[in-house]
Amino acid sequence: MSAHEAQQHFLSGKKIVVAGAGIAGLAFAIALRKLWPPSIEPPVIIIYDRDAKESSIGREGYSLSLNGIDHDSGLYALKQLGLLDEIIDLAVFSVEDQDRKTGHFTMWTHEFQPMISVRPKAIAGLPTAGMRIARRDLRRVLVEAASASTDIRWGTACTSVQQLEGGRLRIRLVDEESAETEEECDLLVAADGASSKIRACLRPDDNLQYAGSVQMAGSARFEADLPSPLDANWGGVLTGTGASCFFSRVDQHTLVWALSILEPEPRPKYDNSDSRQAQEFLRQVREFGKDIAEPFQTILDATDPSTTLVLNARDKQPFPHDMKTGPVLFIGDANHAVSPFAGNGANLALKDGWDLAEQLCQSTNLNRAAKSYDKRSIPRAISTLKSSHWRIKVGHATGLSYWMYRIFFTAVGAILRLLGR
Repeated sequence: MSAHEAQQHFLSGKKIVVAGAGIAGLAFAIALRKLWPPSIEPPVIIIYDRDAKESSIGREGYSLSLNGIDHDSGLYALKQLGLLDEIIDLAVFSVEDQDRKTGHFTMWTHEFQPMISVRPKAIAGLPTAGMRIARRDLRRVLVEAASASTDIRWGTACTSVQQLEGGRLRIRLVDEESAETEEECDLLVAADGASSKIRACLRPDDNLQYAGSVQMAGSARFEADLPSPLDANWGGVLTGTGASCFFSRVDQHTLVWALSILEPEPRPKYDNSDSRQAQEFLRQVREFGKDIAEPFQTILDATDPSTTLVLNARDKQPFPHDMKTGPVLFIGDANHAVSPFAGNGANLALKDGWDLAEQLCQSTNLNRAAKSYDKRSIPRAISTLKSSHWRIKVGHATGLSYWMYRIFFTAVGAILRLLGR
């Protein structure tokens, strides 16, 4: 881009509204400020989030995976954002040394015998190939970084959008008191999650699809150390009975678990404040997971019923931007929602935020930026969706299929150990 073209950047002095202060929206705002040429007047960025700041950051009592195996990884995006060192210090698990026997994603049998531990190599320039981090810690770091240069307006949701004559947008806002206001802007970045209000407004037929599995999850708290082997590694248990269970440490004394089963229809809304529903919930989990050895039952005994929840696995395919509905760009789950089985949602969100900001800064118009962004975002989202559907298939395998997977994983695990990986 020439000096003259740079001075005429199509976003210079414009107003950008970001719907949603989740991982994708925050990463976008941080990246745009970092990448914007200092000699050019920047756009004004306003982020709206439906939750209050305290509840938004504090309500996330689980951990998530960040990987560093390629340029599409979340850890690589955090390095680009300048936040990697701070995030690494907050790791629950981190794969730093290939000779270590801790911090790896592991697949266990129902007796917690390891079949395979995944120990990938980090891309050049990153200190680790993967880590687990409490989602609240990741959000806190991103919120602090974004707040330094961006106006975040908490407790206000973007509920709909309308294109005006001349190309600008009018956004309908609703606050915590249900008061309605309007905001005009030149670009809207929809980062308002899987149940995006903006997507529902502009793409009413582009809905989430049930992926066939239900997760029943909760959080267990221990006064002493976490039970072995879940103190050292994280991962999943295959039972061969149609149920599987995921486990991961959140901190030194807290463990999240998610038992999943196949069901023909998604489950109705579950109220964990109803003691009878909560008791029935835990009874079902014990029954579905009865073949899982200790410490499974001990973990359930240590679970606070108020932390239990039902997650119906839903996802949707990504879509390219055609700009017919105006200057609106969708990132993260608002574009390509993934289920918990993907294990890659945070990585997609971080890279979406960085890549969109980069293409907006480097392109001469919005259409070019959107097309260049789609070329990066769509393939990795499709790959993640395929992977998540395969994980659902493997996790709930029974009979001969289960034994084939078990033999395969055990064999590959043995080979990797021999190779020192």
